Amino acid sequence: MTQLRSAQWYGGDDRNAYIHRAWMRRGLPDGAFAGRPHIAIANTASDLTPCNLHLTDVARSVEAGVWEAGGVPLNLPVVSIGETQVRPTAMLWRNLAAMAIEEMLRANPIDGVVLLGGCDKTIPALLMAAASVDLPAVVVPGGPMLTGHFRGMPLGCGTDVWRLSEEVRAGTLSREEFMRSESAMIRSRGHCNTMGTASTMAGMAEALGMTLPGIAGTPAPDSRLLALSHETGRLAVDLVAAGRRPSDVLSRASFHNAIVTLAAIGGSTNAVVHLLAIAGRAGVDLTLDDFDRIGSGVPLLVDLQPAGRHLMDDLYRAGGLHAVLNEVGDLLDGTALTVTGRPLVEHLAGARIWDEQVIRRRASPLLDDAGIAVLRGNLAPDGAVIKPAAASPGLLRHRGRAVVFDSVEDVHARLDSPDLDVDETSVLILRGCGPRGYPGMPEVGNLPLPASLLAKGVRDMVRISDARMSGTAYGTVVLHAAPEAAVGGPLALVRTGDPIVLDVPARRLDIDLPLADLATRQPSPASTAAYAAPARGWERLYVDHVMQADKGADLDFLAGASGPDVGRESH
Repeated sequence: MTQLRSAQWYGGDDRNAYIHRAWMRRGLPDGAFAGRPHIAIANTASDLTPCNLHLTDVARSVEAGVWEAGGVPLNLPVVSIGETQVRPTAMLWRNLAAMAIEEMLRANPIDGVVLLGGCDKTIPALLMAAASVDLPAVVVPGGPMLTGHFRGMPLGCGTDVWRLSEEVRAGTLSREEFMRSESAMIRSRGHCNTMGTASTMAGMAEALGMTLPGIAGTPAPDSRLLALSHETGRLAVDLVAAGRRPSDVLSRASFHNAIVTLAAIGGSTNAVVHLLAIAGRAGVDLTLDDFDRIGSGVPLLVDLQPAGRHLMDDLYRAGGLHAVLNEVGDLLDGTALTVTGRPLVEHLAGARIWDEQVIRRRASPLLDDAGIAVLRGNLAPDGAVIKPAAASPGLLRHRGRAVVFDSVEDVHARLDSPDLDVDETSVLILRGCGPRGYPGMPEVGNLPLPASLLAKGVRDMVRISDARMSGTAYGTVVLHAAPEAAVGGPLALVRTGDPIVLDVPARRLDIDLPLADLATRQPSPASTAAYAAPARGWERLYVDHVMQADKGADLDFLAGASGPDVGRESH
């Protein structure tokens, strides 16, 4: 094995090596500084990231595995982002977390890293950082919570929040009953138990080859998660010995496999911006069109909320991610390696489906073509996305009259007004919620339906936005319209009453007006007044440098990698 990176700090008998060793001797044996790889455990546990609270317990199992394999484990708390807690949106902080984690991995005397994540933005941020610094790295996904029940029925966290809250607004569920469901929704430790962004990104991490094979989707309270975490600690030491880095794993082939996986599991649209950002850090030329080209013919095999009926512990019981991927093995790129040094496809042998109600056979999918659809047209020249598996089939081709909202606050003020001129054929449009406009591209694209229509039994409408939506959400929702309104995208020019045409099979999203007419328009003053204009701090840096959704909404100066080298001493 070549000289360990940590030896640049600890090797030798000069003053600087003395300082580095002496301050780390708080219980470490002498041998800790002589040839033993130092493995950071980048831990996103936080009391304010409730889905990641248990990761400190997971870290202990990783530590034991590192010690057993001859390494030195080092706890490294890193920036954590609680999807349900932070304002104005967790997405605003993903790039900050990735940048901070990258710099801490580079700055410290470590040879490899185990990345502990769970909640939506934490796994993407960890992978972006790992790709940029390119030290040996492996992910441990924290796992989903167990299923809670209310009135004898299983609850999908997130998905059933949206559903039940709409029933309250429709008058079919009392507010008292809605409040009673709250204590039943979150039954155990772990992240969302639907195929939301957290579950999706755990699957993406494994499909990319960046986890111990078989770990993604293991429920957080399951003792097998701790056993697999222990094994991951051992693997981290092996990665250092082999010199195997993210750049050896994160190839175009691995992103191909992630896109196939995304379609087969009915994963979150948020995975699109995260995978684009990770690819940008890894130097892989991935584009929005790749999601449609690779994923459009992939069948949906997992019957899970929000696209289906079941929940994550059902998926695990039914055979897990490997059983799904084994069914679509011919669609995977067999050259894509994993952190084990072996191709992903080699780890699928023997995977079986144990419940065909949860994981469908290839011959009887829930949906034949389940990939994320990429739409283009004069409303989204650089692309927009829709998840057909979560949409109403009858709305995938639709023409309707625009009802425009200039901001989230405008939605709150007017959506339920009896004066709102809207019917079930209308197309609800929300603008000013893209990366720069909000800022941070919040999960507000799945607009609530007007109360007047809920009362009539309407439960879905076409909605279009430059925002995102929660991976736990559902409906005929067009998202990530690029360029966003705040940077001059055509969404800024739409007026209430304009004819909007959505044609998902044709991959089109248009306003049915002559371009010359649009060219004469100016953005609404109410819309431009609502765009973010921060004066200082992270928000100012973000707004000045964030790229559009079709580029992964990373910061322009963070694309690519800087490697692990640090050129100067600290003393």
